[in-house]
Amino acid sequence: MNRFKTSKFKNTTPKIAKKDEWINNVRAGSFSCQGNHIKANSKLVAFNTEQAGGGMLGLTSVKPGSDGQWTVAQISCHSDLVTDMDFSPFDESLLATCSGDETMKLWHLCDPEQEQPSSPELTLCPGQGKLELVQFHPTSSDLLAVSTSKSVLIWDTSRRDAPLAALEPHSDQLQSLSWKRDGSLLASSCKDKMLRVFDPRAQLTPVQSLQNNKDSRILWAKDDLLLTTGFDMMRSREVRIWDSRKLSSSISSSSLGTSSGKPKPCSARYDLMLFSPAQGDTVVDCFEVSSSEPFLTQVSHCLTDTSTRGVAVVPKLALDVMSCEVMRVLQLTDSCIVPISYQVPRKHSGQEFHEDLYPDTVGTTPAMSAVEWWGGGNKQVEKVSLHPDKRPKPKAPPAKQTPAKKDLASGGSKEDPARGCSTSSSPLSTPSSSAVPSRSPSTTSGLSSGFLPSPSPSQSTKTIQGLLGPTSKFRHIQGAVMHRNTHITNMRGLNLTTPGECDGFCVNRERVAVPLAISGGQIAIFERSQPGRVPDTALPTIQNSVNVVDFCWDPFDTQRLAVAGDDAKIRLWRVPKGGLTETLTEPELILQGHTEKIYSIKFHPLASGLLVSSSYDLTVRLWNLDSREQVKLLSGHEDQIFGMAWSPDGKLLATVCKDGKVRIYDPRKSTTPIQEGPGPEGPRGARVVWVCGGKYVLVSGFDSRSERGLYLYSADSLSSGTIATTQVDVSPSTLIPFYDPDTSVVILTGKGDTRVHIYEIVPEEPYLIECSSFNSPEPHKGLVFLPKTECNVRDVEIAVGLLLTKASIEPVAFRVPRVKKEFFQDDIYSDTAVWWEPALTASAWLSGSNGQHKKISLKPKDMTPVSEAPKEAPVRKYLPSSVYLEEKTDEQKKEELLSAMVAKLGNMDDPLPQESFQGVDEDEWDD
Repeated sequence: MNRFKTSKFKNTTPKIAKKDEWINNVRAGSFSCQGNHIKANSKLVAFNTEQAGGGMLGLTSVKPGSDGQWTVAQISCHSDLVTDMDFSPFDESLLATCSGDETMKLWHLCDPEQEQPSSPELTLCPGQGKLELVQFHPTSSDLLAVSTSKSVLIWDTSRRDAPLAALEPHSDQLQSLSWKRDGSLLASSCKDKMLRVFDPRAQLTPVQSLQNNKDSRILWAKDDLLLTTGFDMMRSREVRIWDSRKLSSSISSSSLGTSSGKPKPCSARYDLMLFSPAQGDTVVDCFEVSSSEPFLTQVSHCLTDTSTRGVAVVPKLALDVMSCEVMRVLQLTDSCIVPISYQVPRKHSGQEFHEDLYPDTVGTTPAMSAVEWWGGGNKQVEKVSLHPDKRPKPKAPPAKQTPAKKDLASGGSKEDPARGCSTSSSPLSTPSSSAVPSRSPSTTSGLSSGFLPSPSPSQSTKTIQGLLGPTSKFRHIQGAVMHRNTHITNMRGLNLTTPGECDGFCVNRERVAVPLAISGGQIAIFERSQPGRVPDTALPTIQNSVNVVDFCWDPFDTQRLAVAGDDAKIRLWRVPKGGLTETLTEPELILQGHTEKIYSIKFHPLASGLLVSSSYDLTVRLWNLDSREQVKLLSGHEDQIFGMAWSPDGKLLATVCKDGKVRIYDPRKSTTPIQEGPGPEGPRGARVVWVCGGKYVLVSGFDSRSERGLYLYSADSLSSGTIATTQVDVSPSTLIPFYDPDTSVVILTGKGDTRVHIYEIVPEEPYLIECSSFNSPEPHKGLVFLPKTECNVRDVEIAVGLLLTKASIEPVAFRVPRVKKEFFQDDIYSDTAVWWEPALTASAWLSGSNGQHKKISLKPKDMTPVSEAPKEAPVRKYLPSSVYLEEKTDEQKKEELLSAMVAKLGNMDDPLPQESFQGVDEDEWDD
């Protein structure tokens, strides 16, 4: 008899949701990785997004909100592409992610409408390169498998010091992993055409292996059956079924047609149903898998409207069983997520529960812990009914000890300051490494099985110090776009393609200068005191007559704007008080001396009337605006000058160059560099800024692989190279730094980015402490900052910037979360320099004089410093031990017990609840 005709899923029909029911606001990128790009549980959906080079994930819910709409949130997860992700089967809010930045992270997520966590609950750095795949164990809590390109590590996340096991490395690229449903075995597929089955608790080498297709994906389907998708000898896509007990040959196969896309199987956690899509296709194939012949039967062949980037299957517990929905698929496309529902046509659908379609399914309570599983336990997850009246009530997840506290107890890991994550305390290069257990569970027992030996007291002390490390007050800094009534909107014709050496636009306390994409190098001036919609009429502008390459406001004169053109001239313009009322065509001053186009210009931070410029002629020139002449010419560069920065005391000038060098000049003493050291290797662009009072120089640039990074140098010893580096992410634009000397916080972003990175710089290891980042709703074209006096200290703002978008300027406030906002946070707000007033004149500085800015306090008169706040009496959370140790007589104990019982029962004269019910017969009450 034909299996297909007798199948209860014979007439299963896929129903693609209407377009108004699609999840929009999705920007999925075309990434190349082994993961599936989208995962779902009963509550949440996580998916890859093209923002931040793929290091960001999108998050939405399985069901729409009360208004019928989906909310899509963004989570900044990694500094590189998120290669794979997986939800915990036992905690709906727990998501594991792995990335090309060589880290695996655990996130406790919230509802998409709420603010998502800015930092992970746990970060693991195996130290073996790019991580490719991650998968939770199906029966044990805190246990997962994570793979690098060629090796698989089994981790107990409650003890992050080292993996439980490192399986024998594969000879080529790993393509997929799959746990057996009882959690006893782990299967893998590899580009070396081999299928492998491991028993990690027994041995580190495969217990079964077989040569298969080169490009294949693997999934444990049912009992001992393995399913693979790949290509046959004729390059046609196919699905195969294998018996894992004897991987000699497949026991069944089915063709999926010809396509260049690699099919990836996706399980619905069903005993019978299996879904197998191909990335990039518009076809969705659904199969039934059985334990006997014909093993594999195609149920439906669905053609979708858009091509697939990835597919997730919603767990059975989230299905509408009363409508006979047997599977729900979420198809990720370039711009949306399309729900596809598979329903079996049945009589009385929507009125009664069809038990033959819905066998009991695995629940959400783990069967055992990772330690129990590693010790040889084989308990299975308790199954639950899908009947609406028999389903277990949802319960809040138990409170868990944070991994950091567990690590302090185990004392087995250390912190990697460059990445801010945990690394193994010993290398994991080979399976025979001492950090990897090689014993069978039968030869060990208890907690010691497979774990590292306890460290010595001195090692433990160092580990605790490494974990606690230098803490940052700004780790949880929050960025927020201010209210719309502070925005300047309806800006048209902006020039959003300024050179990489230019910040894109510039601002002072009173006004904003923005270049326009109009011939003649025109610049629009907007008054900050006049926010709102810009009129549609033509605006008065500054006309430079040549293309603008860089421009900046005089820090000591809010009306003077310096503009560098591609004709090698610098023009000084004076903007009238109150703003432009007519177009300016004649500059106040023109400086001419460079022989080729100018790169960038910078005003001196202390002396009025001093301006420095760099040019294609490979020179740096210093100009005295009072005497209208060039006063210094600095040489020594051999290629394009990416960036310049004055030291805080105004004595020295640092430059970073395309020739791979960082240089420091003392312009008053020498025209050649006084120090020189190796800079970033990448030729794509760089910026430089002085930090920590001028003791260090921070450079943002690219490495040889075009990854963006930060490089910290000692200002006294450039030739020694960097003292600290950190890789940030992958993006084509140069990171433009803003440094706040009062808090030692550096804020960085690139033109065209959506993410703003924040670090605190400290004068000792680890030097660079990563803080929470800020994500703008859309790609911004620049971010510049206002004077510190613009910060609202009552809201604990440490920086206020202006964000330039395609058509608006939006203020962004960076705040430090504090509880006692009624007090002035004097531990954050030190006296700030009045850098908008000059300390000396240009002639005085050139003659050898030095100065410094005076400082003022930001404390409002009506606020009390938090350091002087009255101390609150500590609240005792627990009774003293004497209460518990006090001996009581039997009579006292009886009296307390009787009082407690009476209090629990309440007033016996109160009416019973059922007495208020109406229309209930006596025989309907349970006995």
